[in-house]
Amino acid sequence: MRKTMILLLALAMLVLAGCGSAGGQSTAAQPEKTKITFVLDWTPNTNHTGVYVAQAKGFYEEAGLDVTIVQPPEDGATALVGAGKAQFGVTGQDTLAGALALDEPLPVTAVAALLQHNTSGLIARAGEGLDRPAGLEGRVYATWNSPVELAMIRYMMEADGADYDTVTLIPNNFTDEPGALAANQVDALWVFYGWGAITADLRGFDYDFIYFKDYGQVMDYYTPIMTANTDFLAENPEAAKAFMAATAKGYEYAIENPEEAAQILIDGDNTGSLKGSEELVLASQKWMCDQYKAEVDRWGYIDPARWDAFYTWLTENDLCAKPLEPGTGFTNDFLP
Repeated sequence: MRKTMILLLALAMLVLAGCGSAGGQSTAAQPEKTKITFVLDWTPNTNHTGVYVAQAKGFYEEAGLDVTIVQPPEDGATALVGAGKAQFGVTGQDTLAGALALDEPLPVTAVAALLQHNTSGLIARAGEGLDRPAGLEGRVYATWNSPVELAMIRYMMEADGADYDTVTLIPNNFTDEPGALAANQVDALWVFYGWGAITADLRGFDYDFIYFKDYGQVMDYYTPIMTANTDFLAENPEAAKAFMAATAKGYEYAIENPEEAAQILIDGDNTGSLKGSEELVLASQKWMCDQYKAEVDRWGYIDPARWDAFYTWLTENDLCAKPLEPGTGFTNDFLP
């Protein structure tokens, strides 16, 4: 009898050891979350809101992911993604071209369009004839001196019957575009409407704006875009799809809840760059809600024809080191 009691006691202890706390919850180890590093292209702004929403709302955690958002290095987000130091990042289709047109292309693939259309363009003082590209003749334009950028300015001016060679180029080192225009330091600059033009609106500054997308399909390229490390996509397709699904959910939430989403972005900014810009963030967020998906049903969708049109234009104008074939550099396969 004594031996039987000892055996029963030992069995009971083994059973208890395999059970959870008194509340009945299991103490078994939870599945380890997949770590994802997401690198921005710039300081946090409303292009990125859906990612911050997905993180703050727990969408990534629910998908079994541990996501860290980081700032880009000096050589940009694409270099970090290509090196495998970040799994996802932000850039533009124009910038990505340089990484794809190498003898040994970087392993980077575009997996989503953060905005459906190119919302960038030229901003200028109102009423001075710069409501069309021809108005740039004989004027001062602030440039980053990018060959693609300058080719696009030439393309639009020549399409409008103007002489590009009459434009005076100065370095674009302005951080306050409306201020530079108001001070007559420059006649025109390239900005994204959702930030630069909204800033001008809030200041009551009268301006003219020329959208690049209004000058043909080749100018309506995708910017900004979300990229991924190609090797990561191949080796971790389910984790990649989970990340994209959670991110899409974040952007959908931002579309439906712009005020809350704007505050989430502000609260999630650990760079301090948005401090004092709360009014701008909210105004920009409200405008952006119609840009994330625009006319398409699926957030992130990349139209192959538009993607290829821009890269064909780059190739035809000798703006990349080698030809970029149709279908190069993007996929919709990881979108929910």
